[in-house]
Amino acid sequence: MMEWTDRHCRFFHRLLTRRALLYTEMLTTGAVIHGDRARLLAYDAAEHPVALQLGGCDPHALAHSARIGEDFDYDEINLNAGCPSDRVQEGRFGACLMAEPQLIGECVAAMKAAVRVPVTVKCRIGIDEQDSEEALEALATAAETAGVDALVVHARKAWLKGLSPRENREVPPLDYERVYRLKRSHPALPIVINGGIASLEQGDTHFSRLDGVMMGRAAYQEPWRLLAVDPQLFGAPAPFPTPEAAVAAFVPYVIRELERGTRLAAMTRHLLGLFRGVPGARAFRRHLATEAVKPGAGADVLLHALSLLQPRVELAKAAA
Repeated sequence: MMEWTDRHCRFFHRLLTRRALLYTEMLTTGAVIHGDRARLLAYDAAEHPVALQLGGCDPHALAHSARIGEDFDYDEINLNAGCPSDRVQEGRFGACLMAEPQLIGECVAAMKAAVRVPVTVKCRIGIDEQDSEEALEALATAAETAGVDALVVHARKAWLKGLSPRENREVPPLDYERVYRLKRSHPALPIVINGGIASLEQGDTHFSRLDGVMMGRAAYQEPWRLLAVDPQLFGAPAPFPTPEAAVAAFVPYVIRELERGTRLAAMTRHLLGLFRGVPGARAFRRHLATEAVKPGAGADVLLHALSLLQPRVELAKAAA
């Protein structure tokens, strides 16, 4: 989810669900320790609960970064052991870590000793030619022994040789049964499943066997789905009755960020999939795509885009 789940995206997603745990983009330990922390780690208090996702392979650097994350009041520290990009391969982290389960255990132990908040690991079921039974078992055992609080498993392999990061999200076959077997082998370890889950209804099929479900691309590309999270999964009312109402609630945030120098397009790009299938959605997207990028674009651009949608009351009348 690099360059997707930034602070503007997370703020908007929090308007759609009060209960789901949100994750940052992956930040390397080098960036956290040596970079502009105020910019990289900044978020709105409304985003809670929110987890800081780290990329790295040095236990000491990860422990230091985890402490920094805790000081910024993040609710969870997550170690990424599943990203297959060329950048992480060069740095020996991300999915590369699946080849070194003992190192993952050392990293988790160091972070657990450094912070009081939960420490979790996100991984694949294996990489390249690894046997997924052996690889995932070795990782889970090392992480659990080190005291990891939960494991988030993307239920497909990562091919570091021969597939692009994009292909790695779609080409290797999903193997949910492998994740179910892991849970049976580690009943006390909270396990969350990820990969190919495009709706809450698909997520429901996993809840009887696992402890949670992570939605990635579906939540970003069709964020309207998040309005159903609180009522369907937590028995609580949705924060807003419609996506339009959520956008209206987003406007004060947009105005505030514009005053701080944030470009409108940096915020509205996260809304482009919000009205998929709704009459006027194409006009909504087109207006934002062409007008929000212009210098000096203001909140009025977003409000005008919203006006291009057919009102829900008209939709109800049409359906009747």
